[in-house]
Amino acid sequence: MHDKSFTLLNSCQLPAYEAIISSVHNEEGRLFFIHRHGGRSKTFLWNTIISQIRAKSKIVLPVASSGIATLLLPNGRTAHSRFYIPLDVTPESRCDIKQGIQLEDLLKKTCLIIWDEAPMENKYCFEALDKSLRGINLDRYENSCDSPFGGLITVYGGDFRQILPVIPKGTRDHIVDAPLYSSNLWPYFSIYELKENMRLNCGRVMGSEAERFATIDKWLLQIGDGSVYDDKKMELMNLSLDISIAPSHNQVESIVDAVDPSLLQKYNDLTYLKERAILTPKMKWFMI
Repeated sequence: MHDKSFTLLNSCQLPAYEAIISSVHNEEGRLFFIHRHGGRSKTFLWNTIISQIRAKSKIVLPVASSGIATLLLPNGRTAHSRFYIPLDVTPESRCDIKQGIQLEDLLKKTCLIIWDEAPMENKYCFEALDKSLRGINLDRYENSCDSPFGGLITVYGGDFRQILPVIPKGTRDHIVDAPLYSSNLWPYFSIYELKENMRLNCGRVMGSEAERFATIDKWLLQIGDGSVYDDKKMELMNLSLDISIAPSHNQVESIVDAVDPSLLQKYNDLTYLKERAILTPKMKWFMI
């Protein structure tokens, strides 16, 4: 599986793959962040790395910030579930990993952590794991207490253009200050960016359809970069009709029908569920 996947890595994925695998092999204790927009095959990169490390009988722990994202990872778990991260994190928080429990022993044997959709989490979650791993790996790595994440190699991925951590009643400044890039750990990261859109370059989309997808892809990047607005306050933008849902008397029902037309029949079909999602900045805006 790994050999076939390795040959399919593109020019953006390969340098990241080689740097991570080399760091694992040499126990360099580096931190990586894989920045990507949708369609850049980050999950494919994760799976290739995981298959290579596990083929060497080494332990890699793949986690994600949301339950849906874990479905795309082999034996994936949510980060909170895997590392016992408190739900209400503060600058003083630590993971609830008690001495002598099975998780502590597992982390001592782990050579790599992969954390997908990291931008969604509050920076205090990563700092809580950092503090815990520094103590756990005291007998494993030299200068563990002074090394980020106790010297354990960690790889994070996601897109800061997407949904940032939710801060109840938080201001714009509070929200911008919450992600990983605002943490004191951020300067230690080596950043790799996946730029090639594999959905467009895989050969499955051709002609005018490929041009349409390329236009939408460019437009989404411009939205994320804050360069496309239709008002002076830079808060509003017009959506073209081909990607809009027609107004109706029940807007929520229209959205659900458009995204999940077979939800009642396939609510327990993991393949169906992981191919679609409804994202909303406020839970009160989403009701089924």
